Amino acid sequence: MNRIKFISTLSIAVILLLTSCSKDDYKLGGEKTDPFLRFNFMTKSDNIPLEYPAINANLVPKNSFENKSVKTLKVPVALTSFSLKNAVTAYFSATTTGSSDGFSVNPKTELSFLPNKLNDTIYVSFDKRWKENQSITLKLESTSDPDIHIGNLNTEALNDTFRIDLGTISTNYTFPVSKIDIKGIKGEVIDFKVNFPNGFFPSEIDNLTLFKFLNGFEYQLTHDDYGNNRSSITYHLTLLEDIQNDDVYYESTISLNNTTDYPATGNTILQIVKPIKSPRDILANPASKFYDLSNQFYLTYGENWFDKSGTCAWQAFNAFTFPVVVTKDNPNAILYSDKGTTNPNDDIYHDAFKIGFNVASGTSTTNSFNLKRWFTNESTAGANSPGFNITSALEFFPDNGNSKTSGKVLVIPQFITIASTTKSSHIIAISGEGAYKEISTGLFEISFELRLTNDELFGGTATSQYKIYNNKTYPKLNPIDEPCAKEVTL
Repeated sequence: MNRIKFISTLSIAVILLLTSCSKDDYKLGGEKTDPFLRFNFMTKSDNIPLEYPAINANLVPKNSFENKSVKTLKVPVALTSFSLKNAVTAYFSATTTGSSDGFSVNPKTELSFLPNKLNDTIYVSFDKRWKENQSITLKLESTSDPDIHIGNLNTEALNDTFRIDLGTISTNYTFPVSKIDIKGIKGEVIDFKVNFPNGFFPSEIDNLTLFKFLNGFEYQLTHDDYGNNRSSITYHLTLLEDIQNDDVYYESTISLNNTTDYPATGNTILQIVKPIKSPRDILANPASKFYDLSNQFYLTYGENWFDKSGTCAWQAFNAFTFPVVVTKDNPNAILYSDKGTTNPNDDIYHDAFKIGFNVASGTSTTNSFNLKRWFTNESTAGANSPGFNITSALEFFPDNGNSKTSGKVLVIPQFITIASTTKSSHIIAISGEGAYKEISTGLFEISFELRLTNDELFGGTATSQYKIYNNKTYPKLNPIDEPCAKEVTL
């Protein structure tokens, strides 16, 4: 009985081995797999290509891909060989069902492999807009070594051809940030980017008016050459006048034009601001009371006076809170870490008077100012609603410029973008002010009014009272005798 049971178990193991290896047909009997060449194109769960040298053993190579981006597409080709001794050249062809002058392939027809380099890449670049339902087919033809098999060693998934289906092009563009502070010195240069998540065609950008301007000071705008980068354009703003008056607030805005081929999404307004300068001692460092970078789950906790089923009530929320990273020469810069080295170039500085709300990584959003309760049908993806992540949100002004326990607080005036799940986008101006203080040992309270302005959504300006704390344990809030804002459907 024991012998019969052992043979049965062994048979099952062999069947499982054959089944699991059906993609690459390993030979039994101790022989090594014959060398073979195949396309090795894989996509992640969001359908974004996995680019070499990144690997994921759980993914299976595809034989086709619908491409909606105009950025260069990288198609990896892999040679599987256990005993490659010499260089090998592989030959491939590229054919299309439509016009062939809208794309280019590099290299043209040949790939190269070495004993220590068993991967190569075909780069497909797009030079102009294509018509829908067009496709490009890449085919592995032969190699300089006749012993190398073209395609996988099976009939189930050869991967000897790869088809690129050219889908509907989406060339949206956006600002990665919505606000930049400047010093106001004549000749000062600041850089900012315009991002194109799916790429752009240089010839189209050259003939397109990307921006409209509302200028509070004079400057000159130039940009880098495009080169091979189709993901972003770096612009250089050079200040042409001196605007260092400490008592005056200066602002210019650059807005993205919404065009047919290049719709503006996410952050569409960039504020260039020279703020009023207030004498403050950085050693007061009130911002440091509201973040803890040693704890990846650190949150601030708060409540705002808001409609709850027809009744005004305090509604609780929390948000991931972070410092505002600045350069050493920023007047509000305070050293956070020297990284344990004597090299000043790797030192990290934070703004002693500003905090923001964001996620540590990824494409999701946090709940800045409990804004997700303000809306229904909102998109919480960072690409659609970057306004839920306000990376520079609150600014502190210590009493007497140096108090470590109390002062005034300002909601940094700016434009935020919130979109619905149907991608309908809304630009909202936010502002507000209040105060902060240490209400018990180590427990700080920020109390302020937040104003949101958008004619379509609120018929003007909506307001709400807020309390934010640096600890989840704080005093119970009593109701206040004030009206409250209501949820708005996007």
